[in-house]
Amino acid sequence: MTSSVAVSGASGYAGGEILRLLAAHPDVEIRTVTAHSNAGDPLIDHQPHLRSLAHLTLQPTTPEVLAGHDIVFLALPHGQSGQYTDALADTALMIDAGADHRLTSAAAWDAFYGGEFHDPWTYGVPELIVGSGGAKQREGLVGASRIAAPGCNASTVALSLVPGVAAGVIDPSDIVSVLAVGPSGAGKSLKTNLLATEILGSANPYAVGGTHRHIPEIQQALAAAGAADARISFTPVLVPMARGILATSTAPIVGDVTDAQIRAAWEQAYHDETFVRLLPAGRFPRTADVLGANTALMGMAIDRAANRVVVVTAVDNLVKGTAGAAIQSMNIALGLPEATGLTVNGVAP
Repeated sequence: MTSSVAVSGASGYAGGEILRLLAAHPDVEIRTVTAHSNAGDPLIDHQPHLRSLAHLTLQPTTPEVLAGHDIVFLALPHGQSGQYTDALADTALMIDAGADHRLTSAAAWDAFYGGEFHDPWTYGVPELIVGSGGAKQREGLVGASRIAAPGCNASTVALSLVPGVAAGVIDPSDIVSVLAVGPSGAGKSLKTNLLATEILGSANPYAVGGTHRHIPEIQQALAAAGAADARISFTPVLVPMARGILATSTAPIVGDVTDAQIRAAWEQAYHDETFVRLLPAGRFPRTADVLGANTALMGMAIDRAANRVVVVTAVDNLVKGTAGAAIQSMNIALGLPEATGLTVNGVAP
């Protein structure tokens, strides 16, 4: 049975990527697309690459327009999704691509976002280890009616390190992550620091010194895997590529564990995963390898001189980082094959 879908924020990057993936999904019908200032425009004027959806017109983002669909995707700026929660209580499945329902801690929300705190929804990163015994987040997504898609940087770092935390082979109290990120993660709104003249030929750090909003989300995921006091130095750097994240994360090695035991933690965590893959020893990913794919590629080094594990992970921030994770989680919630409408193949060159 085909499910009807409405996508809010459809003129933005995240909304557009959700639409691109859903357009190839055999079990959904994209019935409604909405926007704020762009309401009334043809969708194709703002997403000219979505030729199969040229018949759709952007409608106002209101509860009345979004109601009456089987599935609603909220691809809105942080702080705007929560207002629709109560109004769309009868919607069978809602998926929020913003931050409003990701955090379980009201104090963390106040410290990093501010404004009204909303109840957390089921977190949409199926491959994350939660609790003891190797259980994964996908078990909580089965039959879920409210899903919080992840922050792209947060899920990339969490996927990089959770296997080591769960296996007890790294010390989560001294994590360092440095990320090269494309500016599409900041959304489509005009910002001077994201103009081509500002970023071409340059690398620009931002949110330095523990201020990035994805830090509590990373800590939350690590805590769910067993890290009682995860501390992370997190530095993102804007680089001149439209999309993509290359995250280099390091953490101290615990005790006298062997190299084989360390690598085994990641191999066992991801050996049967479709969309998260650990590369052979000595190999490391490029962002070019994952563009357009719902894939996280991961390379690992064990630096005995520094006594640290180094994990380098590449994702497409708009796919595995956002829209692909949302649709993968939707598939699980609906009881569909998890990979429906998604691909592991990137686009090259």
